[in-house]
Amino acid sequence: MKSLQTITIGGRESRRLTAPIELRAEGDSESNIVFGYAAKFNSRSGNLGEANRQFYETIAPGAFDDVLLDDVRALFNHEADMILARSKNGEGTLTLGIDDVGLTYMFEAPDTQVGRDLLVSLRRGDIDQSSFSFTVSKDGQSWVETRDENGATVFERTINKVSRLYDVSPVTYPAYEDTEVDVRAITTLIKDFQPEETPPPAPLENHSLSHWQRRWGISKPAV
Repeated sequence: MKSLQTITIGGRESRRLTAPIELRAEGDSESNIVFGYAAKFNSRSGNLGEANRQFYETIAPGAFDDVLLDDVRALFNHEADMILARSKNGEGTLTLGIDDVGLTYMFEAPDTQVGRDLLVSLRRGDIDQSSFSFTVSKDGQSWVETRDENGATVFERTINKVSRLYDVSPVTYPAYEDTEVDVRAITTLIKDFQPEETPPPAPLENHSLSHWQRRWGISKPAV
């Protein structure tokens, strides 16, 4: 099973991670503190492309160092009207962090309909995955293109620096499960960042001097 799935919309990308979300207890009370990993470092994704055009991705340590003070929301399923918490300039109801494993998030589920529904779903085990939405600049990533033993083209992308972090989200399993959407998104990424091939120079034409004189409108000198 793929551990990481992707979608891109206008350059903004989302990733879903199959890492359990925890409810962290406070004393003996039933917890409403939600903790999860939105991303993990040095963890190579499964093939996010196709059999003959494969795409793998790895997030490098340090990729999130410059975005922890962004205006970041915790949303349910990336839905803007289902807000759970917010961090702005490192302050607010959402706590973002980085450890040796990856990017962490933590918040107290609000006493709202979406917050209460999330807690019920987490306790039942109906929701157990996280996602984050982000953008990467061209110089914040590196690409390697190879071919495997079966002749399939293999693209390896390493995300070194995230340029903008938009949200972290507990997500339901069906989100972004449409394979065709994923393939289109990956194809767009490859097209945007694959090095352009320089076309070979046109062969020199071997024409007579009179040909070039006619082409350039040069008249023969009078005798």
